Amino acid sequence: MILRNSAEKLKKALAQSPVVLLNGARQTGKSTLAKYITETLDYSYITFDDLRFLSAAQNDPIGFIQGLRYPVILDEIQRVPELFLAIKHDVDQNRIPGRYLLTGSANPLLIPQLGDSLAGRMSIINLFPLSQGELAAVEEHFIDTVFDKRQPTQFIKLTKQELYSRIASGGYPLVQQADFEARELWFNGYVTLLLQRDIKDLSHITGIADFPRLLYLLATRASNLINTAELSRTSGLAASTLSRYLVLLETIFLVNFLPAWSVNRGKRLVKSPKITLIDSGLIGYLLGLNLQEPDIDGKVLGSILENFVVNELQKQMTWNKTRTSMFHYRTVNGVEVDIILENSAGKIVALEVKNSATVTAQDFKGLRQVMETEGDAFVQGIVLYTGTEYVPFGHGLCALPISALWSR
Repeated sequence: MILRNSAEKLKKALAQSPVVLLNGARQTGKSTLAKYITETLDYSYITFDDLRFLSAAQNDPIGFIQGLRYPVILDEIQRVPELFLAIKHDVDQNRIPGRYLLTGSANPLLIPQLGDSLAGRMSIINLFPLSQGELAAVEEHFIDTVFDKRQPTQFIKLTKQELYSRIASGGYPLVQQADFEARELWFNGYVTLLLQRDIKDLSHITGIADFPRLLYLLATRASNLINTAELSRTSGLAASTLSRYLVLLETIFLVNFLPAWSVNRGKRLVKSPKITLIDSGLIGYLLGLNLQEPDIDGKVLGSILENFVVNELQKQMTWNKTRTSMFHYRTVNGVEVDIILENSAGKIVALEVKNSATVTAQDFKGLRQVMETEGDAFVQGIVLYTGTEYVPFGHGLCALPISALWSR
C-alpha cells in the first residue's frame, strides 16, 4: 500500500468525531485507507456495492443500523441516503468517537439530504487520487512553504518527457504501472461504471448517453473559462439540463470549478469560473491522447499541465497546515493569473503555469499586476515552468520547476 498523506488527519478525526466521512472519487483508495487505518481497531466492514447490504439498508434503515457491530466502516454510503437519519439518531444516543467511518463517492455538501442530517456530527476528509509526493513517499508542503515567504530549495530534475509521463499517468492507483493501452482499458471501464451506476443512483436520469460527449467537451476546455451558453450550443443540451449535468459531475468529483478571485474593490474582473477535471490521466483518455507522442498540440499540453498543477495543489490543501482557497484571476483587459491561493488571513500567493523550459519578463505580467494592486496582501508570485532551475525575477517574484510542488 502507498501511504497516504491524509492518514494522520483521518486518525485524529476518528479520535474526536462520532462520524467521519472519507470522501472522494471512486478508485482513489478510500476503502484501502479506511481498512489500513482501522486494522488494529476491530472495525466491522460493510460495502453498499454488495446488493445484499444495499437492499437491507434501503428496506429498513433503522433496523439495519441497530443490527450493526460497532465500530463500523460503511463503504459507498451515498448509495443509501436513507441511512443518514438513522445514523443521526444513533449518534445522538451514542456520541462515541470513531463509531462510524463512512466512505463516499459523492459530495454530501451537494446532496442536501445527505449533508444536512449529520451537520455538527460528522467530520469530512477529502481523498483525491495519489499526489506526486505520495508516489515518491514524500509529504509535500509547498503551500505552507510559499506562504512562509520561502521557496523549495531542492528539486527533482525532470526532462519534459519524464514530466509528461507523470501527467499521462495521473494519480489513480490502479494505472500507475500501466502502459498506454492498459490505461485506456481501465479508464474506459471506470467512466462506464460512473455513468451506469453513480449518475443513475444520484439522478435517475435517462440521458446517460449524453454524458460521454459532455465529458469529452469538458476535457477540451480543461483549465479554461466555462461558457455555459457556448457549451449548451455545442453539446446540444438545453441550458437547464446542462447545468444539472455539470452539478452531477461535480457531485461525483469528476469536475471542479475554480472560481474567479476578487476582493470586491471595484476592479473590472471576469467572474466566470474555470473548469478542471479531477485527474490529468483522465483528460488524456477522454481526448484520446498519448502524451508521449511528440506532435501533441502545445496549447492542449499547456491546458493539461495547468490542470495537473491545480490537481496537485488541491491534494496538498487537504493536509498542509495553511488553510487556503484556490481561485483564478482575469481582468476584462485580458490580464490573467492561472492560480491565486488565498489563506484565511487574506494573504495571497499568485501562480502562473508555463509549458516552457525558459521564462521571460512577459511571463510575469499578470503576477506583477496582482503584486501592484494588492500591496501588503501579496506574499509572492511564482511561475511554475518545465525547466529545472530556480530563477529570481526581482523582489517577491521567481520561477520554479513544476517539480517544486513535490520536492522536499
